[in-house]
Amino acid sequence: MRGRFGAPPPDGGPRSQRSDRTGPRSGRPTLPGSATELVTLASGVRVEQLTTGTGEPRTVFAHGLAGDIASTRPLGSAVLGRRTFFQFRGHGRSDAPPGPWSFGDLATDLRGVADLAGATRALGVSMGAGALCRLLADTPDRFDRIVLYLPAPLDGRRPAAAVQRLDRLLASVESGEAAMIADAVEAELPPSVRNTPAGWSYLRQRVEQLQREGLAPELATLWTDPAVPDESLLKAFRGRALILGCRDDEIHPVSWAERLAGLLGADLHVYDRPSVLWTDRTDLRDRISTFLND
Repeated sequence: MRGRFGAPPPDGGPRSQRSDRTGPRSGRPTLPGSATELVTLASGVRVEQLTTGTGEPRTVFAHGLAGDIASTRPLGSAVLGRRTFFQFRGHGRSDAPPGPWSFGDLATDLRGVADLAGATRALGVSMGAGALCRLLADTPDRFDRIVLYLPAPLDGRRPAAAVQRLDRLLASVESGEAAMIADAVEAELPPSVRNTPAGWSYLRQRVEQLQREGLAPELATLWTDPAVPDESLLKAFRGRALILGCRDDEIHPVSWAERLAGLLGADLHVYDRPSVLWTDRTDLRDRISTFLND
């Protein structure tokens, strides 16, 4: 593990849990952590993953920037079959190879996990949606069904709010100070959830995770080039796609959800307010599971 903010685990093994766990632990949107494993992909990169469920279909879940397995699991809680959640390079216990990185690298991570799992379906969140689009641009027949949740821009031009949020988060993680990390993470919470037991629980969980596992600074290099060099390549996808966007989300412009729906011939649903996993959790879970279970 090189080039990562935060101390690495001893001997490359799992990071130990802190002993001072007090206060509420049941906040949403994350689920309690489960035992994960490290797998080596064909590229040689080791990634952390968690597999739940059995049978068919097999679905892989790709998280967003600075996300993790726990934050992605709620999206698959009602999906049938075998579900594989993983951490991209630079997140959690996954490797952080020398940078700079590209969405081509993330697509390689995603493809490697999907190949090992035998997955025919995939869900991508934000950055993970970008990696999934890059994979489809290269191999449009890799999946027969996909979900893109809050897709981020693919042209390499990020909203100013996205740049500021990542810079602030990386700086706070580098500092190692819980208060600084908490201030940076609090922006993920809708105002109605802040200063509530659920909000405090989520905040504490995220702060502990980021202090324990860190984030790789190479993540800031991902947007040097467009995630998908030629968007028209996505038109070759012949599977079914569901795209979930949201109005008034300054990080994930709804225009990109609409744009991708046109390119992929996808079903599109747009939520009316941000922080969907907090404000419309049941509907979000039902839409995803109904689509992927069909």
